[in-house]
Amino acid sequence: MDGHAGHGPDPTTLLVLLVAVPAVVGYLVAVRGEAGRRSWPPGRTACWLAGVAAVVAGTTGPLAAAAHTDFRAHAVAHVLVGMLGPLLLVLGAPVTLALRALPVAGARRLSGVLRSRPLRLLTEPAVAVVLDLGGLWLLYRTPLLGWTHTAPAVHLAVHLHLVLAGYLLAAVLVGRDPLPHRRSHRHRAVALVVALAAHGILAKTLWAEPPAAVDAATAQAGAVVMYYAGDVVEVAMAVLLCRRWFAGPGARPRVRAAALPTG
Repeated sequence: MDGHAGHGPDPTTLLVLLVAVPAVVGYLVAVRGEAGRRSWPPGRTACWLAGVAAVVAGTTGPLAAAAHTDFRAHAVAHVLVGMLGPLLLVLGAPVTLALRALPVAGARRLSGVLRSRPLRLLTEPAVAVVLDLGGLWLLYRTPLLGWTHTAPAVHLAVHLHLVLAGYLLAAVLVGRDPLPHRRSHRHRAVALVVALAAHGILAKTLWAEPPAAVDAATAQAGAVVMYYAGDVVEVAMAVLLCRRWFAGPGARPRVRAAALPTG
C-alpha cells in the first residue's frame, strides 16, 4: 500500500478538524442550554464526544498515517470511522438535542426535513444497508482502495462516505432520534442480520483474496481485525435493537407527528 504523505496538508485532516470542533462545541453549548430547562442524559453527551474522538482518531494522526501503508492499521481505522464512531454519534441523539435547542422556526424546519420524502427513502433499512455495505464492497473489491492512497480527493470522499453511511445505518436501525418513517423492529432486525452477514463475508473474502498491492499476511491480519471488531459493534447494535424491541412500544424511539413542531 503506497501512501500520499508529503503531498501537502491532508485535506481529510483539515475537513475533520473543521467539522469535529464545531460538532463538539455546538453539542456542548446546546447541552448547557438544556441544563436550565430540563436534564440531558450525561451518557448521551459521553457517546457524542466518544464518537467524535473515534472518527478523529481514525482519520487523523498516527493511526491514519499508518493506515496509508499498513492494512492492519487501515482495518482499525475502518472500524473506528465507519462503525464504532457513527454508532456512538447516533447514541448521542444529536437531532433530539437540536429539536430542543433550536428556536421554534428552526425546529419546525428540521422536523419538516425529518418528514420529507427524500428522508423516507434514505432511511429505508434496505437503502441504508446498500449504501453502507455496498460502499465497503466497492472500496475493497475494486481499484478504489488503491486510489484512496494516491488521490487525496478520493481519500476524502471515501472517509466522508464511511462516516455518513455508517451513521445512517446506525440511526435507522438503533437510533434514539425521532424518525417518523422508522420501520418495525422486525424489519430492522432483518436488515441488521443482512448487514452483519455482508460485513462478515467481506472480511472473509479479504482474508482469502487480499486487495491489490496488499501482501497476504497483512491482509489476513487486517481482515481478522475487521471481522471480529466489526462483530463487536454489530452485536452491540443487535443488543440495543432487541432491548428496545422487548421493552415494548413505549420505549420506541419513534416521535409521532404530533410530537414534532409543525411547519
